[in-house]
Amino acid sequence: MKNFVEELKWRGMVQDIMPGTEEKLMEGPASAYVGIDPTADSLHIGHMVSIMILKHFQKFGHKPFALIGGATGMIGDPSMKSHERNLLDEETLNHNISCIKKQLSRFLDFDPEKPNCAELVNNYDWMKDYSFLNFIRDVGKHITVNYMMAKDSVKTRLSDQSREGMSFTEFSYQLLQGYDFLWLYEHKGCTLQMGGSDQWGNITTGTELIRRMLGKEAFALTCPLMKKSDGKKFGKTENGNIWLDPEKTSPYEFYQFWLNVTDEDAEKYIKIFTMLSKEEIEEAVTEHRQDPGQRKLQKLLAKEVTVMVHGEREYDNAVSASKMLFGNSDSSALRKLDERTFLQVFSGVPTFEVKADELPCNIIDFLAVKTSVFPSKGECRKMIQSNGVSINKDKVTDIDAEIKPEDVIDGKYVLAQKGKKNYFIINIIR
Repeated sequence: MKNFVEELKWRGMVQDIMPGTEEKLMEGPASAYVGIDPTADSLHIGHMVSIMILKHFQKFGHKPFALIGGATGMIGDPSMKSHERNLLDEETLNHNISCIKKQLSRFLDFDPEKPNCAELVNNYDWMKDYSFLNFIRDVGKHITVNYMMAKDSVKTRLSDQSREGMSFTEFSYQLLQGYDFLWLYEHKGCTLQMGGSDQWGNITTGTELIRRMLGKEAFALTCPLMKKSDGKKFGKTENGNIWLDPEKTSPYEFYQFWLNVTDEDAEKYIKIFTMLSKEEIEEAVTEHRQDPGQRKLQKLLAKEVTVMVHGEREYDNAVSASKMLFGNSDSSALRKLDERTFLQVFSGVPTFEVKADELPCNIIDFLAVKTSVFPSKGECRKMIQSNGVSINKDKVTDIDAEIKPEDVIDGKYVLAQKGKKNYFIINIIR
């Protein structure tokens, strides 16, 4: 067996590991799982660390399980949270689970013909008919309140007087997650649970439950919680989470997030969020350091992650969209953008409105009378004559040119450019 833990270590993806885990995995193919909280109908890039661990796990010949917390999602994990979550109803959870399944298939091979095919399980399936009385009789008696109170996630919530404390519902979360591990150990042969470092307490409750109830040994491994080099939360922007769902975060926005990370973060993220080899990464880092201004490392990172999540076509579109602002694109490239990406690329630029029945319209009247792109006709004329005006990314050289209905993009927009950096959107109103 190839050394899975060694692979994670050089990538900076190991925070805590139970003694014996590495040796156990070297004995032969094993099964492990990662839990995913279905509180939204899309994964975001914060989920990607543990998903990438599963991806490496499968690549090294082991069998990965993705556990969707249909039952525990109804409660809410208190780890690293200052307030209790809103509880989700069953219909919402089922919708979220369905969406998450599709996204996971971008990372894991679910082909049942493969001996180590990925499997998706939902803990609601084994919890829905388990009565409360039976659960506390069968499981609850094996874990003491003292043991549960010693967990950091519990102590933190209870010690902070400014917080609301913790309900019994949330207090019971670690017992339910521990039972998930026990169930998967017995029914799926899972001997290892992996997750973020904030899950260490919950995971080790599972290993303890397996030890006490079955007299067997189980293992645990966690990865560091991601933070940016400036200490801010990873995966957050002014607009919120960076989602994997293209309807929530467009491929263009997704690509731009990775493209704009710092050099320090790029060197860290390319190990964690791509499948590139150690040699390929070391070569890319060395090349980047020789000329950081070219941002080659960020471009490689953005390409690898965007292709993995959204595919080659959406990556190409994102690159084309980026060139709209910083490259020498033309109207044909501009027209290939979907409306949402077009508006995101030119988000925040000044906008004007012109009625559709006013077209065709002389270019100077269009830019200096119908709109205020230019303060005067004379200034507009001079800028055209000096090749400083573009419509839909194409240079305008004729002061008698007209803006025609066929110049309107998607039947709605005309993009005007004054000089190199000044863009304007003219909304064509019908």
